Amino acid sequence: MKIGIASDHGGYALKEAVKRHFNAIDFDDVGTHSAESCDYPDFVALLCRKIQKGELERGIVICGTGIGASITANKMRGIRAALCCNEFMAEMAKRHNNANVLALGARVLGDELAMRIIARWLDSSFEGGRHQKRLDKIDGIEKAP
Repeated sequence: MKIGIASDHGGYALKEAVKRHFNAIDFDDVGTHSAESCDYPDFVALLCRKIQKGELERGIVICGTGIGASITANKMRGIRAALCCNEFMAEMAKRHNNANVLALGARVLGDELAMRIIARWLDSSFEGGRHQKRLDKIDGIEKAP
């Protein structure tokens, strides 16, 4: 599975720690590539466009709080980004909402907790069933004028 990862300057250190911790994963790192001040929408949008094109299956986006990154990701058609601050939320984001983007706040989470959240999200699978009906409704809302 090809997973994208993106951050702004506030999430850069955590992004690099994630890549080191999950070194068996071939991350597509779309940036940023330094701690120099930058704008998260640029990198989040780049990652999400790759998901839309089918180049990536999932993505992780990181900014200071995760809020801006999740808002940006959820503006894009077909993206279901979940801002998670604990393992249970990450599991449910995948199992019930089939979240294809995990948003994290580097200034909110410690590295150890962030790694556990990511691991739980990666290890979880979408349950389908009644949850698919709800995702279909969300897709309908997204496509409405």
